[in-house]
Amino acid sequence: MLSPGAAKKVTIHLNEDTSSPRDFLFSEIFRFLYDQGISGATMIRPHAGFGSHHVVHTAGAGSVAGEHLPVRIEFLESSEVVDSIMAALCELVSDGVIEIQTTTIVKIASRAQPV
Repeated sequence: MLSPGAAKKVTIHLNEDTSSPRDFLFSEIFRFLYDQGISGATMIRPHAGFGSHHVVHTAGAGSVAGEHLPVRIEFLESSEVVDSIMAALCELVSDGVIEIQTTTIVKIASRAQPV
């Protein structure tokens, strides 16, 4: 469980249309994080982006939905947990970038979930 104090923020940059042996890569990574008990993760689908090839991909008019658009998955977790899953996560990311930043969790607040 994530607690206030030192932590790591992991950001995984992918393309929406990259496949994996079982699913799209972003779905497989998101499921992996869930199965590993990560405290929480967010998947962000930007409107546009470009990568190392400097080709702009956009969800705007005239483009095809899901055509090589960017996807970003972010999560915060303790250093110990990040270190314990990093080898497996690196193995999963067959096309993309993983970045890690040191951060500090100041407060964690959670409302009770309705029954």
